[in-house]
Amino acid sequence: MNNNSSDHNPTSYQQMWRRLAKVYGEGEAKAMARMVYELRYGLTMTDLLTGRDADVPSDELEQIARRLERREPVQYVLGLAEFCGRLFHVETGVLIPRPETAELCRLIVAAESQTATSDTAPAILDIGTGSGCIATTLALDVANSSVTAWDVSPVALRVASDNARRLGAQVCVERNDILQPHDDVSPQWDIIVSNPPYICISEAADMEPNVLDYEPELALFVPDDDPLLFYNAITRYASKALRPDGKLWLECNPLYTNQVAERLTQEGFDEVQTLDDQYGKTRFVKATRRNGRGTA
Repeated sequence: MNNNSSDHNPTSYQQMWRRLAKVYGEGEAKAMARMVYELRYGLTMTDLLTGRDADVPSDELEQIARRLERREPVQYVLGLAEFCGRLFHVETGVLIPRPETAELCRLIVAAESQTATSDTAPAILDIGTGSGCIATTLALDVANSSVTAWDVSPVALRVASDNARRLGAQVCVERNDILQPHDDVSPQWDIIVSNPPYICISEAADMEPNVLDYEPELALFVPDDDPLLFYNAITRYASKALRPDGKLWLECNPLYTNQVAERLTQEGFDEVQTLDDQYGKTRFVKATRRNGRGTA
């Protein structure tokens, strides 16, 4: 069999990655093929090297390969995405969890573990939960936490609820729009966290087709003339809804992280910090609301 021919169904890991390499390049193709065999079929790299991939149905592999060749994200093809050591169900209509967002969760968990006491029971709100990866992770990894997750997408609300239930997390998933919240805006949260839409429409030209063609625009984009749309709304809400000494954690477009920090300072937040991600991009903002009351 000609391993380089896409006219034949892939019947091995080697054939799969060689076929995908025409679209993605060798390194990414190998990583993608390993993910397929590991997550869909439970085969390790050792299994692949010892020939156990020969037992995988070639017809099913062919369907997977065709979808990947169309640049459909492998997480949607498999219906799974790894996040903070757990597997989350994802599907078209919810954003695929990113490593940067996992970093944000680890920062929050680390900060809470340093300040927690036996009586600490933080009330946490995740705004724009998507797959529920942030909410579920914090519910499982922040001791004694009570977590609520908001979204406006029916798909996201369903997927987030299913992920929390499947992973054994207690998360209250609610339909609520931060741009028009129906909450009473009383001080009730110890932590508010959000990874809201933050990519300007003008940036789409530089984005990969697998993101543009498959991931939900609702979770990605903001107008060019209002890049801080969601951050301004979150800031207004958090300034009134955080309890004294409550924390606000945000993932940001690195182009606007400093502007978000300035906005928080103007709103009266204390200890406003910007933090870099693993790639050296200033992506996160942490702030404290000392008095828990809004300025307006």
